[in-house]
Amino acid sequence: MSNVYSVAVVVGSLRKESINRKVALALADLAPANLKLEIVEIGDLALYNEDIDGGSPPAAYSTFRQHVSSSDAVLFVTPEYNRSVPAPLKNAIDVGSRPYGQSAWSGKPGAVISVSPGAIGGFGANHHLRQSMVFLDVPIMQQPEAYLSGAGSAFDEAGRLSESVKPFLQKFIDAYGRWVEQHKKV
Repeated sequence: MSNVYSVAVVVGSLRKESINRKVALALADLAPANLKLEIVEIGDLALYNEDIDGGSPPAAYSTFRQHVSSSDAVLFVTPEYNRSVPAPLKNAIDVGSRPYGQSAWSGKPGAVISVSPGAIGGFGANHHLRQSMVFLDVPIMQQPEAYLSGAGSAFDEAGRLSESVKPFLQKFIDAYGRWVEQHKKV
């Protein structure tokens, strides 16, 4: 019997009804038994500023860092803005990586799925995020790569996941469950 690993899910879109949030929730429903996915909110994080992160960091910084630190793994679900990650996601990465030498991200098995209504599925955001994770010592799952293009049709009007998208997400989250099992620090 395998362990159950807690996964901090970081959604790059702040919009309450974003397709990315819907995909994150769908992945939580599809997750294998060894993963428990929980969205860690990033919308309340002030722009990272070392001046306000001194001896008494903002409560939102501390809460976010604690959620990420206490998780076993991390999953990023992100749109693409201007061929890169959205500013709130980059800010969350910076907040979680500080103070220097105490990164909340370090060593956590990770994965990225980029979600876009466009044709290339957020390819630029996906790869920019992977670059940051290399520096932050997050072993990112290489295969299967996950770019969900045409994401506007991934859910019906009632918010249900399209049956045509479900196998793609299932394959991704099952592979991620195996990745976490193999790469979780003991």
